[in-house]
Amino acid sequence: MRFESTVQRSVEAEGIGLHSGVPVNIQIHPAPAATGIVFRRIDLDNFPIPASWRHVARVSYATSLMRQGVLISTTEHLLSVLYSMGVDNAYIDIDNLEVPILDGSGEPFARLIQEAGIKHYRRRRRYLRIRRPVSVEGNGKRVTIIPADGFLLTCDIFFDHPLVGRQRLEIEVTPERYAHDVAPARTFGFSWELDQMQDMGLIRGASLDNAICFDRLGVLNPGGLRFADECCRHKVLDLIGDLALIGRPLLGHVIAERAGHAMHTALVARIMSDPTLYEIISFDQLANRVAHALVS
Repeated sequence: MRFESTVQRSVEAEGIGLHSGVPVNIQIHPAPAATGIVFRRIDLDNFPIPASWRHVARVSYATSLMRQGVLISTTEHLLSVLYSMGVDNAYIDIDNLEVPILDGSGEPFARLIQEAGIKHYRRRRRYLRIRRPVSVEGNGKRVTIIPADGFLLTCDIFFDHPLVGRQRLEIEVTPERYAHDVAPARTFGFSWELDQMQDMGLIRGASLDNAICFDRLGVLNPGGLRFADECCRHKVLDLIGDLALIGRPLLGHVIAERAGHAMHTALVARIMSDPTLYEIISFDQLANRVAHALVS
């Protein structure tokens, strides 16, 4: 896209937090150009928390943001949808500490954005283009980004379960492909981990209505899986949501191998801490560069 965008009109949703179990309402509002995505805790005098890598707090089972002690938890699904559907600027008003899980996927948020519509400004969109490879790795896991003139993802996961095993997905992210192939994929877990997670104060709002739950041999959800590789697709959804914390549309090929939130956000921090790793360019500059490369 050549120009920055926001939502055409306000939309809202309500549900519960996956980990906190608390009821929560969110409203997505239009925002001026150059605003970015900004959460506002309306239960705390509209306290603003920009969706930025600078405010990353906890990243164990979800990505949380914190500013001056004020928390917004489980941001990744909503940010993934806003980023992939091309929304650069929006105010997200929220009346509790955790973004609602809804059905566990990005699909309800994608429908909200489609309902709201997209409005474009005259301000030119600026992209962050990776100039040289960078990786974060450890414990047999790795996430890498290499230069590319589009936004491409390769995700590789492995879980020792007969319905999961090793899964791999390669995708060039566009709003249409995201809405069809990634957004419907739900968060997931395994029945033998539930007690431990609940003892940690997590998944208090989880149910078969908002998460896939595998037992030792199969899946407990009555409707089964939406995709044979739904777990990998959901990992792609999470990855995009964490990369959105860069605050600009990204040009690069991201390769994630058994990575998670902590590694995703570590990659973002690594990129943003070293300006030699990237350049900021406009759509027109990118188009001219691609055209020149084709002629050459």
